[in-house]
Amino acid sequence: MSDAGLTSDNVPWKTMLERVKINGLLGMELYVVFTSATDGMEPIRANIKEHLAYQRMLEDTGVMFAAGPMAEDNGESWSGDGMVVIRADSLEQAKAIAAADPMHISGAREYRVRPWLVNEGTISVKVGFASGKREVL
Repeated sequence: MSDAGLTSDNVPWKTMLERVKINGLLGMELYVVFTSATDGMEPIRANIKEHLAYQRMLEDTGVMFAAGPMAEDNGESWSGDGMVVIRADSLEQAKAIAAADPMHISGAREYRVRPWLVNEGTISVKVGFASGKREVL
């Protein structure tokens, strides 16, 4: 087991994927990109326009599930960290998508990608037909 990075305290990911069927859970596998500043805020500011254009493309093509900045643990400030949740066919594909982000290409941010299994939760969307107003509840 040690060759696979497993200990007696962890479960193979394949087992987790199988358990969702047994337990009747959603079992939607997504990928979370944790991204953090490598050299302060200035390189992030210098690449923000290209980064946001890339994010918009991921959103428009249905690759992005959600994304946004992450506050520091105290909830009082932001030092450049963010999180992007993407749809991909594999961890390798998810890593390639993350690597293509202009923030990562430029070196302004470093990143890591982890599979995430969405099992529980809710989402509600309110759409005003006449006004076109949209709201995620």
